[in-house]
Amino acid sequence: MDISSRIKGFQASPIRRLSPYAIDAKKRGIKVYHLNIGQPDIKTPKEAIDAIHSYPADIIAYGESDGDIRLREGLAEYYKKFGVKNISAKDILITTGGSEALLFSLMTLCDPGDEVIIPEPYYTNVHSFARMANVNIVPVTSILEKGFALPPLSFIEERITSNTRAILLCSPNNPTGHIYSPSELETILKMCKEHDIFLVVDEVYREFCYDGKKFTSVLTYEEYADRVICVDSFSKRFSMCGARIGAIVSRNRSVIKETLKLSQARLCPPSVEQYAACAALSAPDTYVESVREEYEKRRNFIISELHKIPGVKVSRPNGAFYLVAELPVENAEDFAIFMLRDFNVDNKTVMIAPAEGFYESKDLGRNQVRLAYVLNCDDLKEACNCLKAGLEEYKRVRKSDI
Repeated sequence: MDISSRIKGFQASPIRRLSPYAIDAKKRGIKVYHLNIGQPDIKTPKEAIDAIHSYPADIIAYGESDGDIRLREGLAEYYKKFGVKNISAKDILITTGGSEALLFSLMTLCDPGDEVIIPEPYYTNVHSFARMANVNIVPVTSILEKGFALPPLSFIEERITSNTRAILLCSPNNPTGHIYSPSELETILKMCKEHDIFLVVDEVYREFCYDGKKFTSVLTYEEYADRVICVDSFSKRFSMCGARIGAIVSRNRSVIKETLKLSQARLCPPSVEQYAACAALSAPDTYVESVREEYEKRRNFIISELHKIPGVKVSRPNGAFYLVAELPVENAEDFAIFMLRDFNVDNKTVMIAPAEGFYESKDLGRNQVRLAYVLNCDDLKEACNCLKAGLEEYKRVRKSDI
């Protein structure tokens, strides 16, 4: 028997597919610094942990398909901090993580064969979500040398066809850290209105903006509300990655009504985790602000360390907690495997995510990696030391192989 051609067309996640090498390294007694995945080492708010320990029900029962009303009301109130008005619980669907929110958005907006335009590099799992929905991704390339800023917006408009259903952005961006300015968002929204398409914006990292940069939510543009979908998640904001609580937010009643069919098909989002998410919203503002300050410190530190490594190029991200670095190698995945399988410094090494899988265009990102600065500065120092020594050894070994 054979398996489907569809699943064969999926890529294994560049964030996770090298995990067997990391597991083997750990079995050999090697400490692995994980810069490959956006798993913060920052503690989840005490309010959320306490809620889990004090869950009041005797049965963990099915909940409503659109999510706990208390959580939806809490999110609507939370968004007011970002200038978002006139959002209520009826405009919010709770999802099983931001990932499901992205998948549901694509499935609701698109028929098989339709197109979604997205700047690259982009969050790699969007590729898989698009495959699940039988949607074609149309990339618009941004480059490291220009800080991964958007190319002229005319480049986006040139790619709009009769098959285009939406433009998909992430701001602050995973993996580049780019933050879309109010003028960029407004120009893109005007473009979407003119061509009668949707704008989907992943705002999962909205709290993490640096250097005094201000975040602008797509939800603040009420005049375009009928064509806007916002994707959200508790994973990064409250260090609750394993809880898998996300949301779709839209004032378009048809979008919410039709997406609810998908929500009903998967029954409901996790009940206990929604209870914890409600509690997380009650955490003091100082929690999120302290986390933002910590990530900005880590951003500054890792960039300083990377600049000390010969041949490494890196831009300065304005938000989120990722960056894309160019390494002095031809094949970043081969180097990543080398670091886990063949190299260590005092029984320490680092795991990185090859960036080729963050691009849709072929042959781009082959010598780039995404690094998540989710570790404390002491660990980032050790990781960068391993990276520097590893590059030196890799160059020596590969020369001897020629």
